[in-house]
Formats: sequence, C-alpha cells, structure tokens
Amino acid sequence: MSAAAPMAPLQAAVHAVLTGDDELAELITGVHDYVPEGTAYPYVVIGEALETPDNAHGRFGRQTVLTLHVWSQYRGYGEALAIGARVMTLLDHQPLTITGLDHIATRYELAQTLTDPEPPGDIRHLIQRYRILTGQPTG
Repeated sequence: MSAAAPMAPLQAAVHAVLTGDDELAELITGVHDYVPEGTAYPYVVIGEALETPDNAHGRFGRQTVLTLHVWSQYRGYGEALAIGARVMTLLDHQPLTITGLDHIATRYELAQTLTDPEPPGDIRHLIQRYRILTGQPTG
C-alpha cells in the first residue's frame, strides 16, 4: 500500500454500496462519478477526495476524506436531506469491502446545504463528507 493510493478502490467500494441499495435507488436517478448532460434529478455524485497517511505499528494506512454531493430540484431541502439520511445510514460506521485494503472505519464528518444561485435558482445541493480509514492488508 505504500506505493498505491486507496482512492480508486475506495470510490469503487462506496459506489457498490450506494448502487446496491434498493431504498436509495427509489430516491434517486443514479450515483455518478461523471454526470452525463441531461441527467434527471435527484442524483448523487461521488466527488472529491483528500488522502493523508495514517501509518501505525509497521503497517501502512491512509485516511481518506470523501465528499459526496446530492443534487435535487425539489422545492426546499427535504428531498436532498432524505437522500443524505439514507446515504449516511449506508456509510456511517458501516463496513466497506475495499479491494486490496483492510477497511478500518468510516465516519460521517459534516454536511452542508447550498442553493445554486444561477438561474433558474431551483437546484438544491447537499454536501456530505466521510472520513474512511484503510490499512495495508494484514492477512
């Protein structure tokens, strides 16, 4: 793990969890890394990540702060917040299967609501951040 960053397998693991949940699927039109033009609202985007070393006792580790974005055109924040609540249920303190890495913990860090000021001004945006700790496989 010293030479490879966990961002790609971690993103794949989060994508698998989010797309594998029927309840979330009923709330959104999709989970994206890249959002194709014309995608219908609401949807979730797996966004930016910040990775830092978190080595411990002879084992390489990383802390990755992953940002998720919920986009909605619902009047008010109710829809985005309901979607965010489901995402939190799926990720916060839940196990992840990450190819090539041991998952240590996933912790919810923050959420922020925003309204897109550009016309037509009817887009709601919920940002959520999760801190995901991974380590070099022990087995």
